[in-house]
Amino acid sequence: MPGFPDAAPLAGLGGGILIGLAAALMLLGAGRIAGVSGISARALGISKTGMSSSSAWSFLIGLPLGALIIAFLQGGIPATFAGPVPLVIAGLLVGVGTRLGSGCTSGHGVCGVSRMSNRSVVATITFMAAGIATVAIMNALGLEVLK
Repeated sequence: MPGFPDAAPLAGLGGGILIGLAAALMLLGAGRIAGVSGISARALGISKTGMSSSSAWSFLIGLPLGALIIAFLQGGIPATFAGPVPLVIAGLLVGVGTRLGSGCTSGHGVCGVSRMSNRSVVATITFMAAGIATVAIMNALGLEVLK
């Protein structure tokens, strides 16, 4: 794609379809929303509702395991981080936002919007706007996020 030489729209489409299918299977098979924050809360014993703790742990272990398998099959996935401190701070901010927003991006953006939840639509618009603003500010400060 012009301007985005590393863009892979077909891979993104395929990934989106797989995420949608997984969310639909979770809803149809277990009667639960595939929001990672809720599943994490169940695995850690913070929540007593939803799937069994062992199922929640299986789901959570499968997320990075799936990524590792794909990375192995593709010969690695290049990624760079600003270091461990910003990564931890970002993770904590995401955790706080997840609690304040009553769910995570996967729960609201994938599952909530598809169920036409007003709360999820507002949450999705909010985190998309915050992400766009963050990239714009970082680019304006010369901290190139998008190259």
